[in-house]
Amino acid sequence: MWNYAYQVPEKRKVRYIIHSDCKNEADDQYTVVHALMMDRFDVRGIIAGHFDGGGGERFPGHRTADASKEEIERLLALLGLTGKYLVLLGASQALADERTPIVSAGAQFIIEEAMRDDPRPLFIGMQGAITDLACAILLRPEICSRMTCIWIGGGDYPQGGPEFNLSQDIHAANIVFRSAMPLWQVPRGTYKQFAVSLAELQLKVRPCGEIGRYLFEQLEQFNREVPGSDAWPQGESWTLGDEGCICALLEEIQRTAGYRLLPAPRVDRKTMAYLPAQEEGIRPIRVYQQMDVRLDLEDLFAKLRLNFPARQPG
Repeated sequence: MWNYAYQVPEKRKVRYIIHSDCKNEADDQYTVVHALMMDRFDVRGIIAGHFDGGGGERFPGHRTADASKEEIERLLALLGLTGKYLVLLGASQALADERTPIVSAGAQFIIEEAMRDDPRPLFIGMQGAITDLACAILLRPEICSRMTCIWIGGGDYPQGGPEFNLSQDIHAANIVFRSAMPLWQVPRGTYKQFAVSLAELQLKVRPCGEIGRYLFEQLEQFNREVPGSDAWPQGESWTLGDEGCICALLEEIQRTAGYRLLPAPRVDRKTMAYLPAQEEGIRPIRVYQQMDVRLDLEDLFAKLRLNFPARQPG
């Protein structure tokens, strides 16, 4: 499908589920496209997640997951991949407690893919709220031994604190933390390392066909028009933080200096602080502190340029 002069050995390929709150802001789109261009990934499906607590001013009436699904389908059309991948709707809002799952097409798909008879490892890249994975775990706890989650979210260790993806569903985060599922967490201070300037994106992304133009222009428009806080957006830079999902699998497997194994915490619902879990024998999770940002971003830019006709920047 892609214009690469190399092949990934079959024994190195993995099954991969993309989970994205793709219309939340402007960086998810880059990582969705990057994941689809990864020759190592057999993308099994794409799940659209909620954001802004499932409501929000831009998409009232708990329509944020629907907006994410529409954006994912727009990306597939620009890539010429309409109909090539399952696009599934996740929950429209956060969980009410830590016991009651929301049954959605997205959660059901996670279960079906995890329970499928396939010897290849299964990863899910969670680029936003972790609701749908938590629901799948509540519905079928046995999936925990059959897949690995990479989650972009949570405050920095050891203290934790406010962070957007975590704030979307703290109940769900606590469910996943206390589960037996292998978890690779990319917290705020780590995903903020994936910084780019808008000038760099204009030079390296915008010339790459219709998809490159769209990726750049939707980010530039969001940067200019969507109100943020006093500190964000920055104006001439952005964080492609969801790239941590790709980077964790792109890095050399022997590179262990970038993460620590820490006891899975519990999250305080008011402060989002990390609290020591109370149960005995809490399992460790992988928490990234440093990632190979150069490797990841240059791979994204190279794949865009290889696969889509370049125009002169202007």
